[in-house]
Amino acid sequence: MADPKGFLRHGREVAPRRPVEERVQDWNEVYPDGIGRALLPIVNTQAGRCMDCGIPFCHQGCPLGNLIPEWNDLVWRDDWDGAIERLHATNNFPEFTGRLCPAPCEPACVLGINQDPVTIKNVEVSIIDRAWESGAVRPQPPEWLSGKTVAVIGSGPAGLAAAQQLTRAGHTVAVYERADKLGGLLRYGIPQFKMEKTHLDRRLDQMRREGTVFRAGIDVGSEDLTWERLRDRYDAVVLAIGSTIGRDLPVTGRELGGIHQAMDYLPQGNRASLGEEVPDQIRADGKHVVIIGGGDTGADCLGTAHRQGAASVTQLEILAQPPEHRPAGQPWPTYPAVFRVSSAHEEGGDRVYAVSTQEFLGDEHGDVRALRLVEVDEKFQPVEGTEREIPAELVLLAMGFVGPEADGAVAGLGVELDGRGNIVRDDSYATSVPGVFVAGDAGRGQSLIVWAIAEGRAAAAAVDAHLTGSTNLPSPIAPTERSLTA
Repeated sequence: MADPKGFLRHGREVAPRRPVEERVQDWNEVYPDGIGRALLPIVNTQAGRCMDCGIPFCHQGCPLGNLIPEWNDLVWRDDWDGAIERLHATNNFPEFTGRLCPAPCEPACVLGINQDPVTIKNVEVSIIDRAWESGAVRPQPPEWLSGKTVAVIGSGPAGLAAAQQLTRAGHTVAVYERADKLGGLLRYGIPQFKMEKTHLDRRLDQMRREGTVFRAGIDVGSEDLTWERLRDRYDAVVLAIGSTIGRDLPVTGRELGGIHQAMDYLPQGNRASLGEEVPDQIRADGKHVVIIGGGDTGADCLGTAHRQGAASVTQLEILAQPPEHRPAGQPWPTYPAVFRVSSAHEEGGDRVYAVSTQEFLGDEHGDVRALRLVEVDEKFQPVEGTEREIPAELVLLAMGFVGPEADGAVAGLGVELDGRGNIVRDDSYATSVPGVFVAGDAGRGQSLIVWAIAEGRAAAAAVDAHLTGSTNLPSPIAPTERSLTA
């Protein structure tokens, strides 16, 4: 146990963010000089609040099974080399999760039963940021090569985790990405103000030094590389293509101009913020923006619209506003549905709950000008007499994703889909096609980055066993656990 009285003497503290009026003028991370530096004055105290419980339920809350009490103790003792070793033992990319994961480990913290939990996520990101600065993060190339080859399709967190694990196991791994640059949604889906791409680039450089081969700008299945040639070339294939089909809203007026899927809008904003030229960019400048969907993707659209100079931003959610504190029906250590305020929400805009969009209204040019909505009850039925219009010159649909694209890998390889539109797989992450495996959102359905990394690691262990007959790679997700929580 780090500090036996730490949880009694100290309350919860989090890293301070830059002032709103400053950060909305640029695309840099919302923390001064990076979150790791912002946390250093308080992180030892926060790590000391960890009680080293007899049964650390934070492990249960984390899909990766992070060894949280161990690295909290090491941070409190100022043993940063030991802390990064323990953190990397379960998590390939803590610089990603420390910035992007909603931290389901924290509501599972035993201290959270009657106090504010330990700021686990903040301690995590401090460990990895300090490790990068000190040079403690080094390539780990394999000592020998197996002679087996693996193709990973998709370079998001699941694909990268699978690739790094398989490379370190001695297999020759090539990662294919159809976009012009690597990273999947980490590159073009997550805005700069949440995670600057330097964190992604230096991890990719480490993986190259370990031996992973990256091939960007190749749409597998096209003339660049057909699926038949891919199967002939590699001993195993890992599909990490994500869940990329956005849920649509088929109401009257959907065909009007100015109504876009969030993932048509966000990648363009990211490219522009990185200095790339974006022809015909969808922009929010001077417009009344309405975001339909109250999740993380909607919040990313919110922060992007603020930085583009929107006249107003309204975020709609069909669910009722959640309570401030854990509801009685969601007891510890479950992850509760409570009212959360992201950095983007701090920056402005209105959040409207328990409403449903009835119709998009257009102008004489065929573009959207307003949105007609109605309040709904707990069964999502319209409440009579609550209809109203709000101005909407740009509408962004951020209502989640319904599965991977049906053409491409699904059609080219002939893998089966389940009733939810996800790729069918067994307890070893194997699809219906021999030698083809699936990890992440393509098989699980839309989920969290921490689940993507966990599935990438677990799928890598399954592929290693398939290729060699056994594996020493850790698998953080037991098959029964995965099926119960999918």
